[in-house]
Amino acid sequence: MTEWLPEAARYAARWLDYQMRATEQPGCVLAIAGGDKLLLEHASGVADLDSGTPLTPEHRFRVASHSKTFTAVAILLLRERGLLTLDDPVGRHVTGLTPAVGAVTVAQLLSHGSGLMRDGTDSGHWQDRSPFLDEASLRGQLDEPLTLEANSRFKYSNLGFGLLGLAIEAVTGKSYGDWMMREIVRPAGLAATTPDVPAAPGAPLATGHGTRLPFNRRFPVPGHNPTDALAAATGFVSTAGDLARFMASLDPAAGSSVLSAASRREMTRRHRRVPEAEGDRGYGLGTISGSVKGHDWFGHSGSFQGFISRTACVPDWNVSVSIVTNAVDGLANQWVEGVLTIFERFDRHGAAKPGLDVWAGRWWTIWGATDTVPMGDRILLASPGQLAPFAEASEIVPSGPAEGRIAVSGGLGSYGEPACLMPSADGAPERLKLGGTELLPEAAFLLEMEARRGTSA
Repeated sequence: MTEWLPEAARYAARWLDYQMRATEQPGCVLAIAGGDKLLLEHASGVADLDSGTPLTPEHRFRVASHSKTFTAVAILLLRERGLLTLDDPVGRHVTGLTPAVGAVTVAQLLSHGSGLMRDGTDSGHWQDRSPFLDEASLRGQLDEPLTLEANSRFKYSNLGFGLLGLAIEAVTGKSYGDWMMREIVRPAGLAATTPDVPAAPGAPLATGHGTRLPFNRRFPVPGHNPTDALAAATGFVSTAGDLARFMASLDPAAGSSVLSAASRREMTRRHRRVPEAEGDRGYGLGTISGSVKGHDWFGHSGSFQGFISRTACVPDWNVSVSIVTNAVDGLANQWVEGVLTIFERFDRHGAAKPGLDVWAGRWWTIWGATDTVPMGDRILLASPGQLAPFAEASEIVPSGPAEGRIAVSGGLGSYGEPACLMPSADGAPERLKLGGTELLPEAAFLLEMEARRGTSA
């Protein structure tokens, strides 16, 4: 395991707690896996706003398009067994398709190059206005003409992955859900994962929530609806912990996986560029890919009514991060990106040298919070309210147990000025001084502000 990872994981959880307070989201769970071992599971908030039930790492979430990664694993496993090839036209396995749809290849479906519509001519199932498509309804949508010529560009399609679910059923002679549980979910050791609702008997399921606007309050969006013939695209129910471990097992260097290393390489490499994406995004076979400061990652995201989720594996660090949230405006995507920026900074500086842990803390002024985070031989000043907390971070180089100098700072900062921890009578840090500015722990800052209010009143 990367030596700085435990410290980085602890700070990531602390940063995420601040983000939860600042954004007033209902709940989220962060899971971090180092290789195939869970290093951290951390829950914040509530599973249901109406009941106030505390959220736990054991709560299941609708993880939506993470289902595409599971489906891709299934297809590649069938390929390993010689039951299909990626170049097969899907009509070789699924009968009754139009000539144009039947000619689309398995690889084109897996990489979103089929040209099929995203959700069909009526996507009311995504608005809770109608049930998800059954097989007859899905086949009816597949009778529609292709939107684009196959293999012309990346075009996301839930219908395409629904069609892959039909292919799995045709090749195996089993229902999608039963075969996935027997051949993928259980062999991967995912005790909290099912291909659709219902979850395992007695398993806690988080309640989804809508946005605060336009009602100025969040309404529940329970997320109990089965996805039927679209389970292969969006049906899965899981936990952050299971997702982190499963994505880690798809790293081509992983020691244990349901797939061969060759299949994992094929699955996680970029097959198509995602156009109009923020940053450089690619898509493999059921996986999204990108990079953070030169470190490549692969994974997937998921959006279900009331739920947003995201998982990323960074092979360079042998680490996977998953965040699941129970609101339709949950910040899982931004928060996973934020965790990766935290890891990148720890990777740059390394674990903190002995004796620097006394500097670790959260400090307040009327301008907000600042975190002091020891790394390597220095202390970085993080902004926990930012989605990338170490962006343009100042750095303190210690000159003694509780003294130092600001050795790195932005042009408008306090470069070159002293920094020190000011102890209380019992020797614990009572305040932090950066240049001429004193910062207080939260409790002391609240008392100071209350005293100011009392004086002004």
